[in-house]
Amino acid sequence: MSASRYDQSQAFTAPPGEAPRFKGLRPRAIGLATGVLEHVLTTTDRLDLLALHYYNDTGLWWRILDANPERLCGADLTDPALVGSVILIPAAGEPEGAP
Repeated sequence: MSASRYDQSQAFTAPPGEAPRFKGLRPRAIGLATGVLEHVLTTTDRLDLLALHYYNDTGLWWRILDANPERLCGADLTDPALVGSVILIPAAGEPEGAP
């Protein structure tokens, strides 16, 4: 079993009667990650560095992004207007028994 969060992706198919616009996979629906900690943003914060700090793994940056859906991408954290605002930090993995 792969560790990819896209393992459950389904092949994209066009609606009946339409030609496919692109070939690829439709990403699986990703549920919201529940925040368990609050982090006040500073001028030096980046998603990979926050993941390293909280999870000891830079590759888990997406968990933080999933818990903060109002942030469209990690580059939003570089916006000086966000310094001092709070983001949620979820657990590193899903709780036992989660779907």
